[in-house]
Amino acid sequence: MKNNEEINADIEVQTASKRRELLLKRELNRIRASISFRLGLHLTKAIRRPWRLPFLIFSVPYVMFTLGLEMAGLRPTAASSSIIEQDAPPRNCIVFFPTNGVGFGHFTRMFAVAQRYKKKDPDCEIIFFTTMPTLHLLYAEGFPTYHLAGAKKFQGMGSGPWNTVLEEMLTLVLDTHRPQTFVFDGAFPYRGMLNTIRNHSNINKVWVRRGSFRAGANIPVDSIGHFDLIVHPEDAVPMKPSEIEHGVDVLNVAPITLIDKDEMWTRESARLRLGVPQDSLAIYLQLGAGKINDIDSDIRMVVNALLKYENVNIIVGESMLGDRLNIELERVHLLRDYPNTLFAKAFDGAVQAGGYNSFHEMRRLGIPTLFLPNMNTGMDDQKARCKVSEDEGWGSVLTKVSETSVEDAIANLISKTDEKPKPMTLENGSLTLVNHLLQDC
Repeated sequence: MKNNEEINADIEVQTASKRRELLLKRELNRIRASISFRLGLHLTKAIRRPWRLPFLIFSVPYVMFTLGLEMAGLRPTAASSSIIEQDAPPRNCIVFFPTNGVGFGHFTRMFAVAQRYKKKDPDCEIIFFTTMPTLHLLYAEGFPTYHLAGAKKFQGMGSGPWNTVLEEMLTLVLDTHRPQTFVFDGAFPYRGMLNTIRNHSNINKVWVRRGSFRAGANIPVDSIGHFDLIVHPEDAVPMKPSEIEHGVDVLNVAPITLIDKDEMWTRESARLRLGVPQDSLAIYLQLGAGKINDIDSDIRMVVNALLKYENVNIIVGESMLGDRLNIELERVHLLRDYPNTLFAKAFDGAVQAGGYNSFHEMRRLGIPTLFLPNMNTGMDDQKARCKVSEDEGWGSVLTKVSETSVEDAIANLISKTDEKPKPMTLENGSLTLVNHLLQDC
């Protein structure tokens, strides 16, 4: 009779052997799906059947053309003839995959959903797999996390090798934790991720995606069909139905935000933490890119205009993903925290870009806001979104920045701080999504 140690050793050997087998099968599948193999296979078939040789002058360009369409994401990739399936039953587990965009948008939405999911189902194992570097935020909440830096962070690594690494890592995560649900939040579905979830048909696959699918025509054409549900967080400017036609179940939810009003610091506490006098006028400033010491930058023009008011203190929101700002100006305070919304009750007004998250946070709280929308964001129409704030009476929009226009806009903002618009009663879309996921599980 074998003792427990011998039995455990046998199990470990069997497990390692099975993983090795699955690894080799995935490698074989990648080889079979590769451009070089399939082109070589086409030529080999012609050699084996000489009657095909005269047609190579036509067939080879056609094959190369179709393979080129696949590489460009304009044609579905060839599915492997040997699909690897994980036959073990799913566990009470959910895996979130937020990508690393230009800011915290994808991460914040998934973080918000994960926190509320944990409250609803404390026994569920919540796992994060992400390209975001802010792992300490997830660990602080008790969420185990797997991290893969973006391809641009590696020297000389192209998208092909990076997607291979992504596929291997994500496959191991899904095979190890056996989640019921996989939730992806990102604008572009990575090929390595698509290959992985394609081979896990027993998992409920969800894509949280803002924006139009038609405007995002650069995504792989077969990407949408890999998911069981597409979640559209609503925007101030609603999309047309034609912009989201894709043949997959859709769930429209209210804007997803991380912090509710009752979770924020009190006005007094927030100002003490910031070092802002209780009787001053506090203006929050977050414009994303730009150097405060560059006298010609938008952010410096805003700071100069605000400092002309003696009772104004400026809180500059500094991204945790960017370089540290060097600020040596009186009445200018640096806020490098996450989420900055925790301090929102300290603010009398705000100057912001027109990003999705920042807009809806200010909108929910009714904070008078001057928007300087980014006019070069491609798919994201920040100007149209920010114009809604003017219609609703709590914001204003400045699209042509100059010293004079900024001073006039700041004067208008200061005057609105006395009005104190009422906060808008808006549903948090994270609760709707959590309830839907729990029903599916």
